[in-house]
Amino acid sequence: MRTQALTIVGMFASALVLAACQQEAKAPEPVRPVLSAVLEPTASDSTLAVGTVQPRYETSLGFRVLGRLIARPVNVGDLVAEGQTIAAIDATTLGLAVQSAKADLSKAEALLANASAAEERKRILIKTDATTRQALDDAEQVRAAAQASVARARANLAKAVEQLGYAEVKADFAGVVTAVSAEVGQVVSPGQSVVTVARPDVREAVVDIGADFPVRLKIGLPFTVSLQLLPALQVQGQIREIAPQADALTRMRRVRISLTDPPENFRLGSTVTARLDNSENSVLRVPTSAVLTKEGETAVWVVDPLASTVSLHQVDLAEDEGGLRVTGGLPAGARIVTAGIHSLKQGQQVRFEQDLAP
Repeated sequence: MRTQALTIVGMFASALVLAACQQEAKAPEPVRPVLSAVLEPTASDSTLAVGTVQPRYETSLGFRVLGRLIARPVNVGDLVAEGQTIAAIDATTLGLAVQSAKADLSKAEALLANASAAEERKRILIKTDATTRQALDDAEQVRAAAQASVARARANLAKAVEQLGYAEVKADFAGVVTAVSAEVGQVVSPGQSVVTVARPDVREAVVDIGADFPVRLKIGLPFTVSLQLLPALQVQGQIREIAPQADALTRMRRVRISLTDPPENFRLGSTVTARLDNSENSVLRVPTSAVLTKEGETAVWVVDPLASTVSLHQVDLAEDEGGLRVTGGLPAGARIVTAGIHSLKQGQQVRFEQDLAP
């Protein structure tokens, strides 16, 4: 009887131990105190770029044939009209080529007339059997060859006349001369730049921007452009073109900013300063202690303000002189954990000890 009582007591004690273990296993994670910060956009001092005013449309003009430059009536800064002659080479050789082509055409036309008359005579004679069919066929072949020679001579004459027109370079549009690359007396090659003409009515700012720029460059990003000598004179602009590759030496990317109705003071070559608009001139930064790096990816613990729980969020970061800036993955106003990130678990409840500035 006593043995049976001891057995019952042992079983009851084991049940109590098992229940205590189950309660301990089901116990929730403890609420962990953490340091946190709310991401707020801050103005950046590195959103400034310096460049110059340049034309959008600029053409380097040159000759299509080899020759010695005998005239260049324009210089840098001169205004030129559409169709105006801006350079000329010695056309003596080209003129002689035209005369030679005309002589060849006259010769070919005379041979064609003679061959046509001979063919006509053969046709008359063959009616009376005064000649053979073979003689008529030969006359037809001679006439056809003479016609081909005339066509070739006419084409050569047209080519020579066209090349004679290449002795002068004319402006394709009204503009201003921005550069000259050859002087009178110099022998210029086909395609060699002689005069560069730009359209002054369509101007834009050209700046070089490095990899530390706090905002991702994209087409249409707004800028405020001002003259360096007259900072109060400002115009609005947007990125029109971004160089696909950075310069090998400076590691800077060339950016072209189209200007909206620039005044006359924005002359070609003027030094300008381009700054991001106030709406874009802000960045989100996170402290280094808040970033969790795993397998080459970066993440931060984001706090749910309603449930007071944390969840791990992937974030894109870039390093610059001001620290780590957010380039994607986190919105402004998000609360992140700034200390104790390695001891947190997904969905764990936390309480805020204090806010730290990122």
